[in-house]
Amino acid sequence: MTDLRDSIDKLTAIREMRDDDAMAVSLLTTQLGYSRSADEIAAWIARLSIENAEQVAFVACVGEDVVGWIEVSIERRLQSEPFGMIGGLVVSDGRRSRGVGQLLCRRAEEWVREQGLDTLRVTSRSTRQDAHRFYLRDGYSEVKTSLVFEKQLGPTAHRP
Repeated sequence: MTDLRDSIDKLTAIREMRDDDAMAVSLLTTQLGYSRSADEIAAWIARLSIENAEQVAFVACVGEDVVGWIEVSIERRLQSEPFGMIGGLVVSDGRRSRGVGQLLCRRAEEWVREQGLDTLRVTSRSTRQDAHRFYLRDGYSEVKTSLVFEKQLGPTAHRP
């Protein structure tokens, strides 16, 4: 708990992601194993604020430095009640295990509750054992194991 308090003391803000965060968010995204340019991230952020009230992204900042981000959305499925879904969470390599991920999750949980929901889910690649331990320590329960199937449909005129 001391690490969490130390991080809280040093953390100046957990706030909604802004256009000027795009470069830092892009760099952090590579730590998840994905490649998105700062321009692609900026376009995503711009669309988010205009088009989608059921999705949000937050950043954790130490001073002016973005050291982590979390993206969460409301999922509405035919077969289940609506729920919150963490679409991505990353904390900078040098800042992990200091409570920043917990703070980002708390903010996502708060946002989901503000939407009138009481369930927050997250999926995590089977090879990310450290992430699995993090979520289990943070109170999440493993409820099922799934396989993910994907079909490439080819180029489109406009890629979201």
